[in-house]
Amino acid sequence: MFRKDPLQIIAFQTYGTSNHFYMRGRALEDETIDLEQKGLFRLFINSWRRFESDEIKHTKLKITLPNGTILNTVTDDHGYFKVDEYVDGLDALSNDEGWLNFEIAYNDVNIKRSIQNSNRFPGELLIPSNQAQFGVISDIDDTIIHTGVVSTLKWEVLLNSIFKSAASRIPLEGAAAFYQKLHRGKSGDNANPIFYVSHSPWNLYRYLKFFLKQNSFPKGPILLRSFKDIFMNKSGNRPQKHIEIVNILKTYPKLKFILIGDSGQHDPDIYMEIAETYPGRVLAIYLRSVKHKKKMLRVSGLYKNYKTTPVLLVENSEQAIAHAKKQGFIKFKTTHLFQHQ
Repeated sequence: MFRKDPLQIIAFQTYGTSNHFYMRGRALEDETIDLEQKGLFRLFINSWRRFESDEIKHTKLKITLPNGTILNTVTDDHGYFKVDEYVDGLDALSNDEGWLNFEIAYNDVNIKRSIQNSNRFPGELLIPSNQAQFGVISDIDDTIIHTGVVSTLKWEVLLNSIFKSAASRIPLEGAAAFYQKLHRGKSGDNANPIFYVSHSPWNLYRYLKFFLKQNSFPKGPILLRSFKDIFMNKSGNRPQKHIEIVNILKTYPKLKFILIGDSGQHDPDIYMEIAETYPGRVLAIYLRSVKHKKKMLRVSGLYKNYKTTPVLLVENSEQAIAHAKKQGFIKFKTTHLFQHQ
């Protein structure tokens, strides 16, 4: 009889307010995925493990805050869980960067399996400071990491996600430095929140978290979507990215945002609609140019006479930094941000 894998709980980095605790995560078997793995066969096995996850269904979980407050939740059919509670004084529990640390554990008498870390799993939730100058909402794919979303039949996306480890992926040149500058703002001492939003499935959460940390991007909530939703997107429904961005704007009604994406897929349309729907809330839109003539012509035409908010089709970092300095977003020297792949 095969020995069953021990259990784990992955708490996705998310966001809240001084009195709103909102988090998501997933309860799974621990497949011991090595994010620094090398070798095509081992990379393929790791990729298989990420998508062929063994979830822990309909199981009670307990969240413990630093002040001893206990919150409870239950996993769904796919092992996912959500906690959406009003709790006063959360900002007093967070650190200088706005991060609230907590613990999550299995709380089900029927759990008899081996559990790592003595049934204590870490979680983090971001509560932006009221002193934040602005927030940044950024796409990931082909905005800070080359994935090939504009490639024929998306073959580059498949190859990059399956046959390249997170440790070996290289960010678009200078992107991390630019995001750090936005995070620190004009004074250099701000803690402007950075939100990473992608159409990638939650199965890639740890992969992307590892990539962002290894390449010195500012820590921020990583907002993805359920793998099953990728194949169930009905015509007429809002893209998940649009929904996530609107939720962020509604959560922080007094905070303005910079939107960063690429010109290859739906970012230009989503960002334009959001800027129109929430006038005055979007400070600027930066769109990385992609090597696809037809797509670039479409985006250029889309924004040709657009006046609602400043839009920059970014060919290189100097353009983005010069604009950001002029607008008072940052004050540091230029470094390369985006380059064609």
